[in-house]
Amino acid sequence: MIKAILFDLDGTLLDTLGDIEANVNGMLREKGYPEITREQVMAYVGDGAKKLVERALPSGADDLDECYTYFRTRFEKSDNARTKLFGGEREVLERLKGKGLKLGEVTNKPHPATLRLIEKILPEVFFDFAYGDDVSFPCKPDPTLARYAALTLRVAPAECMFVGDGETDVKTALAAGMRGVACLWGYRTRDQLLSAGATVFARDFAELEKITEKLL
Repeated sequence: MIKAILFDLDGTLLDTLGDIEANVNGMLREKGYPEITREQVMAYVGDGAKKLVERALPSGADDLDECYTYFRTRFEKSDNARTKLFGGEREVLERLKGKGLKLGEVTNKPHPATLRLIEKILPEVFFDFAYGDDVSFPCKPDPTLARYAALTLRVAPAECMFVGDGETDVKTALAAGMRGVACLWGYRTRDQLLSAGATVFARDFAELEKITEKLL
C-alpha cells in the first residue's frame, strides 16, 4: 500500500530545461568558455549542479569551484520564465493529494532554487516535504535524503513511491527500498532508464495516476 509519493524535480515535476540551458550558457559566456547545446544540457543534468557545471566546462578547465559558485548565484536569481508544467500534471497532483497521499519532492537541484520554483509554479499543491541540495545530504542516487523524507512523513520506505525521469532516480528508489516509477516525459529514454534498473514506466501523469490507484 502506498501512502506517499516522492518526486524528482527537473524533468519530472517541472520542465526546467530551458532555464537550466540559459543559466549554464550564461555562466560559460561570462567565464569565456564556449556554450553547449540543449542536447548536451539534457544529457548533463541529473547528478546535481556541480556535476552539471563540471560536465559543461571544457576539458582542462581549472576554475570549477568559481564557475559553480557563479552558476548557483545566477540560477538562484533567475526568473524561471522558461520553466513550465507537464501536460495534465496539476490536476493529477491535486487528485492524488485529495486521496490522502502525502507528496514530497527530492532533488539534486540547489535547495533555495528548489523551494522558490515550487512556490512559484505549484503554489496550490501543498508538498509535505521538499528538499534540494544544501550539502546536508549526499546527492542522489544515495538514498539518504529519500529515506529522511519517508521518516519525516512518518511512512515506511516500502510505503513510498519514488517517481523520476533519470537514472539517478531509478537507483535511488532501488537503494531506498521504495517502489520506483520511471517517467518517460522527462530527459531520458526508456532504454536509458531500463539499463539503470527501471521496471515500471509511466508515459504521462495520467498513466502515473492509474499506476498509483492500483497501489492504494
